[in-house]
Amino acid sequence: MGSLVQSVDWLAIAPPTVTAAVALVVLVVDLFLPEDRKPLLGRIALGGLVLAGLSLLPLLRGDRSTFCLTGPDVAVTACSYTADRFTLVIQLLVLGGALLTALLSVGAIADSKLPAGEYWFLLLSSAAGAALLPASRDLATLVVALEVASLPAFALVGLRRGDRRSSEAALKFFLSSVTATAVTLLGVSFLYAATGTLHLTEIADGLGHVDPRLAVLAKAGVALTLVGFAFKTAAVPFHFWVPDTYVGAPLPIAAYLSVVGKAVGFTGIALVTVVAFPTYADVWGPALAVLAAVTMTAGNVAALRQRPDRKHSAVRLLAWSSVGQAGYLLVPLAAAGYAEDPSRAIGSTVAYALMYAAVNLGAFAVAALVARTRPDNRITDYRGLYARNPLAALAHAFFLLCLAGLPPGVIGLFAKVTVFSAAVDAGLGWLAVVMAVNVVIALYYYLQWTAVLFKGGREEAGETLPTGSATASATGATTALPAEPVVRVPATLGAAIALATALGVALSGAPQLVLRFASQALL
Repeated sequence: MGSLVQSVDWLAIAPPTVTAAVALVVLVVDLFLPEDRKPLLGRIALGGLVLAGLSLLPLLRGDRSTFCLTGPDVAVTACSYTADRFTLVIQLLVLGGALLTALLSVGAIADSKLPAGEYWFLLLSSAAGAALLPASRDLATLVVALEVASLPAFALVGLRRGDRRSSEAALKFFLSSVTATAVTLLGVSFLYAATGTLHLTEIADGLGHVDPRLAVLAKAGVALTLVGFAFKTAAVPFHFWVPDTYVGAPLPIAAYLSVVGKAVGFTGIALVTVVAFPTYADVWGPALAVLAAVTMTAGNVAALRQRPDRKHSAVRLLAWSSVGQAGYLLVPLAAAGYAEDPSRAIGSTVAYALMYAAVNLGAFAVAALVARTRPDNRITDYRGLYARNPLAALAHAFFLLCLAGLPPGVIGLFAKVTVFSAAVDAGLGWLAVVMAVNVVIALYYYLQWTAVLFKGGREEAGETLPTGSATASATGATTALPAEPVVRVPATLGAAIALATALGVALSGAPQLVLRFASQALL
């Protein structure tokens, strides 16, 4: 039996630990701050996320592990926490996504009158759980990290007190997530019964020599364990909570769920399939392939059917688009079940996730900007955005083109080609065809929204028309149209849009660096 007394590698666990510690600091400081000093909590949270990100730098020197089984009776060292390249890349994505979310949140807290202390504590707590998950190498730690990332998110979705839509969204999110967690825990218990261990590497060895009498139990455990992570990725049929939750949640939280929530789900799937269940690749490989095809089709078709004049249609389209993007992200994971070396397929998923995180957070940032003057956030509300705010319109057009995979969003095209190649190399030609069809479907609604940004002149942008102007004469107008109210844009919101745009442009300028960086994320 392994020794239970060992030293803790504090440097290895620094990223999630720093994030959790800052969350506690925010909670305590909030008790002593007067109401007019609450903005200080946002600065503390931003500083904490930056510090957590900087704690990744010392870990680049080599892999580190802690909480390991040790002793003469342990044949192969099994650790509960491992800070390898895969962990660092995903933690960078999670902490970067949380930082951009925090920048979006500074103005949203004041506008929506959200309780600042609770908001920042919950956001940092969720980010700490999300940062812990990629380093987890046993099922117990994986489930705990998953729940630490999820439980604060329920509260964040429903934090707008007195808002019926927000409460309903939180309830749907909570009930569906709890059900998925219960199923996952049942699967974990089956796997423990079949293999006698919870460590991923030891489960892989145990499933290779499982007692024939427990084979059905083991297969059921594999299937049920994947359900919880499939829910987090919003894969069909576990996607029904997405549109209502995104609409009911504060926009920064919807952005957070669309990026960091997905990162948690895909990381969990990658870990349990490639590390723990390689023996059952012939089971989960085809299952993930079908799941990817159905998910991308359902998401894109639903996004295509969104009515531009419907309330919150912009957020709903982004929600259904995120479901479609989840299908693309599942393709390389399915390909890993057919490949001799799954590392390249995992690298394709990580590369796509990095691209998606930057541009999708940017799209939500522009949506938050538009919502400051047009809270219904219809797609038609973006008509004439170029006339009102050229820089925001150009940034949003760039984000949409990246998601569509069209120039100048080269990184979007590069990421889709990488995923497409992973499917072809794995012999999944039919899945590559389904993906190609879905990319064409997505082109329509992304380009349609992009065109709306540049339609309409100054008069449709809500600007005042001179009484004697040619436009006024042509329309028979005798009075000026009301000007759109001027709303001060928080510097942090502008910084979030600028940062997301800069990342997208930089990645489009050197897309090969993304794949090279992601290819280091080996499991």
